[in-house]
Amino acid sequence: MDEVTNGQAAQVLIHDPTLRDGHHAVRHQLDADQLRDYATAANAARVPVVEIGHGNGLGASSLQIGRARLSDTDMLKVVREALTHSRMGVFMAPGWGTSDDLRGAVALGADVVRIAAHCTEADVTERHLGVVRDLGAEAQGVLLMSHMARPDQLAEQCGLLAKFGAQAVGIFDSAGHYLPADVAERLAAITAAVDVPVIFHGHNNLGLAIANSIAAIQAGAQIIDATARGFGAGAGNTQLEVLVAVLERMGHSTGIDLRRLLNAADIAEGRLMKAPPVIDSVSLVSGLAGVFSGFKNPVLATARREGIDPLDLFFALGERQVVAGQEDLIGDVSRKLKEA
Repeated sequence: MDEVTNGQAAQVLIHDPTLRDGHHAVRHQLDADQLRDYATAANAARVPVVEIGHGNGLGASSLQIGRARLSDTDMLKVVREALTHSRMGVFMAPGWGTSDDLRGAVALGADVVRIAAHCTEADVTERHLGVVRDLGAEAQGVLLMSHMARPDQLAEQCGLLAKFGAQAVGIFDSAGHYLPADVAERLAAITAAVDVPVIFHGHNNLGLAIANSIAAIQAGAQIIDATARGFGAGAGNTQLEVLVAVLERMGHSTGIDLRRLLNAADIAEGRLMKAPPVIDSVSLVSGLAGVFSGFKNPVLATARREGIDPLDLFFALGERQVVAGQEDLIGDVSRKLKEA
């Protein structure tokens, strides 16, 4: 059931990673004007948190997973200037980013810092969550590829994130693999295990990102991620303007000006992307196979080069349970498929 406060559905805090997760869809090539235009529009709509950066987070710009057009510093400076109401968020996965990256981001005005780990490896976040707390920013801990773990495991791992100092914890459906019942079961377990707000981040590979986000809220999640026009890796994320409209119909308060948010979404479609994300055959199979949505472009490129079916490659990667950061395995698996 919906959480209700004084006869009203509970407030939901929207976290907008359009300028971070969306970067996957354009190979991390957004320029300063694009960042500024969307950030200004999202700020005018009073979106609570606008997240910025390379698709894989602070320190991730590299030959292996893609060099961003702008440095982390340049991106943060541009967006910080545009945000007079919205808080600025950043994302970092240990191994790509470092404590120095965190210090630099907070010095440049990052208000909310997410430290991410694979769904069974929360222990790698302890030092960095401590750094964020010491710097005075809001520390959040999130678990990636969460469909690879059971509800009880996710609850245990989120408990560790909270123990390490995370002021909000949650899970990413990085592959767009969940059904609403999967989300409800996992979020119920997590909310019962922690005393901090719980986060859900959905992808739309199976066309269920909105439904999954609503299931998360009904199970107790208080922070939901969504992007303008669903701009994001693979089939895209939960579509921000649709989510806010649905929440308004359900009686949930978000504090967002829907009309101005629609304007921001129009700006995102016109300025950030060639076309809004769609659930094409490759994205659908990525969700079914449980493969990270950000693998779409490198899988397509490798399949073309090797002359193999990208659908076969996705299913083979799913059997290997590959995760973000293992992009080098795409070539290895494709060559084995070609030999077979």
